[in-house]
Parts: sequence; structure tokens; C-alpha cells
Amino acid sequence: MAKLRIGIIGTGGIAGAHANAYKTFDDIELVAGADIIPGKARKFLDNYGFPDADAYETHEELCARDDIDAVSVCTYNSAHAVCAIAALESGKYVLLEKPMCVTLAEGIDIMKAEKASGKFVTVGFQPRYNENCRTIKRIVDEGTLGKVYYVQIGGSRRRGIPGGTFIDKEKAVFGAIGDLGCYSLDLSLNSIGYPKPLTVSAYTSDYFGKNPKYYPEASRFSVDDFSAAFIRLEGDIILDYRMAWAMHMDICSDFVILGTDAGLKAKAPEPNPLWGSIIGGDIAGLYLMHDDEKGTPVTEKIDLPPTPYDQFVMKVRDFVDAVKEGRGAPIPTSQIIRNQAIIDAMLVSARERCEVKVEIPEI
Repeated sequence: MAKLRIGIIGTGGIAGAHANAYKTFDDIELVAGADIIPGKARKFLDNYGFPDADAYETHEELCARDDIDAVSVCTYNSAHAVCAIAALESGKYVLLEKPMCVTLAEGIDIMKAEKASGKFVTVGFQPRYNENCRTIKRIVDEGTLGKVYYVQIGGSRRRGIPGGTFIDKEKAVFGAIGDLGCYSLDLSLNSIGYPKPLTVSAYTSDYFGKNPKYYPEASRFSVDDFSAAFIRLEGDIILDYRMAWAMHMDICSDFVILGTDAGLKAKAPEPNPLWGSIIGGDIAGLYLMHDDEKGTPVTEKIDLPPTPYDQFVMKVRDFVDAVKEGRGAPIPTSQIIRNQAIIDAMLVSARERCEVKVEIPEI
């Protein structure tokens, strides 16, 4: 086959990981990049070894090219939807960095454009390719736990507030909820089959980001740095969620799935001064807890397989292969719209201080 021709929209930090991944494939050509900051796309393409690729200052210019087959959308959060939709409407496949977008309404608009285009959007959750995460899902899928009724997930940093557009509400819209929270939601929901969310009761705060004692850019901080939620899912399942960029604690929680026949615990690794999370697939130990044939409680340690590859590269490779092979999106919007709906409901619930009903229309 002819080489797949790729463009990158948004040439900030995460775009570098996409460029490095594309560089490892001999069946693609990275032919263009776009960024709204003058000169930024050109500098990015040169720095990453694509001097012959064309640089643009708008996503519209890049999308107008008929010779580009697919794009990576790597902009700040609030530009995800407009860039993904423009790419779809111009006949391009889309690898959309997480989070999918910033509101449920935007997610629905992306899915409508996707359906009308005949192309697909895959959303960038690379932990799906981590063998630890796949082991957890396999155990649940095999029915080992029986009926799942409760899930506990917590992704956290003791001190780990990022900078740049991450803390700017105009560009990011939300903070830890969207940056780390969407990962936790995908890990937990994907492990149990992505059930529909029904209601959300949530809390957010910004005590650390707005305090110059803890964060030097406090005057510019305008998003959340902590969130917690109680989420009801179809099938009478409860999701107990916690997320932090900063806190006076090492970790929020291990990843726990309770079933009627067994429970599964993925222990978070010993935290360093910044990290205390399993959302990227780092697990200190995986334990299956059940009763033996005599009714005696047993704790069984599960061997964790190695992940002998870069999961980010695998994410990009799966996108390329799906386009070339004519198959569906590796991480489809039909699943991630539920992730987005929960994030949307968390923001409303925290603001209104009440439980929110989640309603996702058929598309």
C-alpha cells in the first residue's frame, strides 16, 4: 500500500510523543503540522526530523489538503472538538488526544460528524495497551469475579500540578478531572465493559493550585486540583472515584473491583514525591480475593505479564493499522462518550452541589 499521509494539529507537548511514534513507522509520511502560534509548527516539524513537512497556522489550512489521510489532534482541551470535526468533515481519520472534549454536547457533535463522514475517531487512552490493564480486564471478562457491584479508583499526585494550558480554564476548561480523571474513568469502566452512567454526585476543590505556598503560578490557576465522585452505573454498579494533582497524602486509593464471587485489587506502586497512581498501568501487585471450596478466605497473587513495548507507540500504531486495514476505531467514541458524560456531570454536580442525572442521546 501507499504510505499513509499524516498531519498533526496542535504542536505542544503531547504532539512530540505522536511525532516520535510516527517516526518509528516506515509505512507513514508525516506531511504537515498546524499550530495557532506563528512559527511554532515549523519549529516543531524541524526539531522532530520532518523538515519537508508543511507548516500551517490554522487547522483549517491543514484540513483543506486532500492528500492527507489522517490526523492527530493534540491541541488544548477546548479546541479538541472543533479540530476533530473539521478533520472529519474534510474526510480524514482522527486520533484524538484525551480527554475527548470538554462537554457532553461537544462529544455528541463529534460523534455526529464521525457518523456523517464515514471515517472514525479513536481517543488516545494508551493505558489500554498496557498488559497489566489487559490482565485486569481479562479476569473480569472471564467471569471470575461473578457479578461486579462496586469499583474503587483513585489517580493521584502528592505534588504534581502541571503548567501551561493545563491550568487555564479558558483552554483546559477543567483540571485534574480531565487530565488524570479521564484516565481513571477509562481504566475502571473499560475493565467492567463500559456500562452506562446513570447519576453522578461530585465534589471539586482548588486549594493547592490557588495557594502560592504550594504552586508558583497560583495567580494564573483557574481549574480544579482535586475531585471526588460517587457514580451510579447501569447493572446496579457503584463507581467510587477520587483524583488529585496535589494533596497531603501519598495515594487516594488502590484500584478495587468487588464481585459476588471474588474481589480484585490492583495495588498502586510506592509513590515518589509526585506520583501515586495506577492509571498508566503501573501496578505493585495484583491480588484476587475469594473463598476456597471450604469457605476459607484466600488471597491469590496474580502474576503480572511484562509490557515489552511502548504503549504510546502501540496506541499510534493501532490507529495507523485500523485506517489501513479498514477496521473500526480501536478506542471508539461510542465508549468514550460515557467517559465524557461523567466528566460533564461531575462539573455540574460540583457546581450545583447536588446529584446529577446523566442522559446520553442515541446518535
